[in-house]
Amino acid sequence: MEQRISLVTLGVRDLARARAFYEALGWRGAQQPDNEVAFYQAGGMVFGLWAALGGHGAPGVELAHNVRSPSEVDAVLAAAERAGGTIARPAARADWGGYTGAFVDPEGYVWEIAHNPDWAIGDDGSVRLP
Repeated sequence: MEQRISLVTLGVRDLARARAFYEALGWRGAQQPDNEVAFYQAGGMVFGLWAALGGHGAPGVELAHNVRSPSEVDAVLAAAERAGGTIARPAARADWGGYTGAFVDPEGYVWEIAHNPDWAIGDDGSVRLP
């Protein structure tokens, strides 16, 4: 697992309200592929707002580590489990077209490991929205 965080996602109760708040603070250029999530480019990483009600989204904070291929998702999840983490979501194809799974570290923090074929990952690990 490369030493980087690709995405920080905040679980929110009201996506429209949360988005309006951050945009009032000056955040611009949100990509909102559906009514459950909004992504903002934040330097070399991505900041997300995810609707947490109705069984979707993560309460609190979820960290993400994006990788360059589906096989890397499997490899990172296996490494996390060997290191003492717990698999929260086994790797699987996602409705949005990628491949994703998640582990929980020994302190209870959730890390999503994902391959998103639409997001570019630079040599330095920076992530760029399309």
